[in-house]
Amino acid sequence: MSTSDQEMQKAGEGAKRRSIFTPRTQRLLSIGFVAILLICAAVAPFRLSGYWVRVLTGMFMYAALASSLNIILGYTGYADFGNIVYFGMGAYVTGVLMVTWRVPLPLAMLAGGLFCSLFAIIIGLPILRLKGNYFAIATLGLSQAMREIVRNMRITGGGMGLSLPLLRVDPRVFNLIVYFMMLGILAGVVIISYVVSHSRFGYGLRAIKADENGAAVMGIDTTKWKVRAWAITAFCTGIVGGAYAFWFVYFTPPDVFEILMSTKYLVMVYLGGIGTVAGPVIGAFLLEFISDYVWGRFLQIHVGVLGAAIVLIVLFMPKGFIHMVRSRILPLLTRAGAHEERS
Repeated sequence: MSTSDQEMQKAGEGAKRRSIFTPRTQRLLSIGFVAILLICAAVAPFRLSGYWVRVLTGMFMYAALASSLNIILGYTGYADFGNIVYFGMGAYVTGVLMVTWRVPLPLAMLAGGLFCSLFAIIIGLPILRLKGNYFAIATLGLSQAMREIVRNMRITGGGMGLSLPLLRVDPRVFNLIVYFMMLGILAGVVIISYVVSHSRFGYGLRAIKADENGAAVMGIDTTKWKVRAWAITAFCTGIVGGAYAFWFVYFTPPDVFEILMSTKYLVMVYLGGIGTVAGPVIGAFLLEFISDYVWGRFLQIHVGVLGAAIVLIVLFMPKGFIHMVRSRILPLLTRAGAHEERS
């Protein structure tokens, strides 16, 4: 090894020693941060008013939806604009099972998620052969078609909607039940997203996103892997839909097949950081917090103010919050730590 190579190696080792954010440190900080968040989330509903408990419950719901969508959108690279179809199907399957056959809520929600997953496998075999805008348009049309089908079915209550059995408990207790149920679902979806992201399956999905033809040449059955990813997304989204049905008790097809809702949590994925585990959760909390703040202070023009706020966020964080932290904030902190060590 030449003298210059030795000097470069020593410089690199010195930079690693000076860095205060080694991979192990980042992992420990992440675990500690998540533990603190979970403790705060467990304590929060007993300290906050009913209004904020409801707001946080909504944030958990959107974060779970965004994390579910991230599996097909962020890891695989397929923009599913009609993902709301699984939310609506999960809500109706859960509701019909509870109303018609008196199935307990946990089993009804599980059945709703499995039904959505099976539907995604069947419909995904032809639709996931489409790419880009064609896939996005197909999913959008699918969600609207399913809304009209449900609207004209007798078992779902048709256009009159569906009412679930009301849990006869104090409203405060009911809100706490829904709160912890949504928190548990969010934790489960994030764990699934993490496992997928760090598995061989997740690396295969990223290969499809980077170059689908190249992934096929390397031996990946791209259609099969995409269908699996979509089935996981559908299962998680269907579970969230079932929890929504229990939360709101009464709902109609426009309530659970609302395309603007699907667009909203798609924006959350991009806002937090597409293709990351924490990004969709952060994006959901950011957008919901901004929405609530703007709604309370700009009642007449809240839509315009919210739109302007989102534009500003996109301008300053074009690749999402997670990317901004990794590319700007962490390097600044690392350089600051190295400077203090030298001084």
